[in-house]
Amino acid sequence: MIQRIQTVYLLLVTGLLIAAMCMPLGYFTGADAVQYTLMPAGVSANNQFQSTWGILCILILSSIISFLTIFLYKNRMLQIRMTVFCSVLLVGFYLAFLAFMFMLKSDLEASFRISWALSFPLIAIILNYLALRAIGRDEVMVKAADRLR
Repeated sequence: MIQRIQTVYLLLVTGLLIAAMCMPLGYFTGADAVQYTLMPAGVSANNQFQSTWGILCILILSSIISFLTIFLYKNRMLQIRMTVFCSVLLVGFYLAFLAFMFMLKSDLEASFRISWALSFPLIAIILNYLALRAIGRDEVMVKAADRLR
């Protein structure tokens, strides 16, 4: 059952999360018109690096979980649980992002402009939901086949 549609969804989730790790999440514009880029690993400001390691860890963990979930096709209930856990992690990503954004915004005394790469985890949550539905549909189909035997 590895060639099912949920495999495609989970691979897309993995790709989107890896892309989100490599792209800037937003830009700070200081009062002196200096622009700082917020990457998942951190932001360089005033010749010092301010780390946002929580955001990067959540993205790494959720991309690993979504990739490994593909290979749990023999245990669909565990696959469903791991997909839900990945979605909860991605909601936690947005909460951590907001916390880091407001902390850095006050430290840098700058305005913030989001990047389009910030939408990748939201798209990943939607794809996780679609994978969850497909896995559930497979589980129902297998249970119906077992009942007929």
